[in-house]
Amino acid sequence: MEKAKLIDLAREVSLNSYSPYSHFKVGAALEVKSGKVYVGTNVENSSYGAAICAERSAVLSAISAGERGEDFLRIAIYSENSLPYPCGMCRQVLAEFNPNIKIIVASQKESQEFSLAEIFSNIFKI
Repeated sequence: MEKAKLIDLAREVSLNSYSPYSHFKVGAALEVKSGKVYVGTNVENSSYGAAICAERSAVLSAISAGERGEDFLRIAIYSENSLPYPCGMCRQVLAEFNPNIKIIVASQKESQEFSLAEIFSNIFKI
């Protein structure tokens, strides 16, 4: 899939964000080897620890649909006004499945692309 299309899918799903506390709408589109794309958005909760980031939402959707994590190719993460780098928890969840996954962060004005390994060293693994 073209990078621009993957970013557009992340942008579209960001509109569904439930973010009444941070007002930071984020969408993610996860591409797998089969060509399918799984989307997710952030869902906040007044108990902050119960919030789910867009990246984890997309990963959970893919796993729930029967995808295997080693088939995760890349994930686009979109927020309108600033680049939405994955938080530590999301980095660890992505690393659980593919520590070499490609990550695209995008906003209305710019985008950047890198591998998870470039931004997350010393990944925790048992």
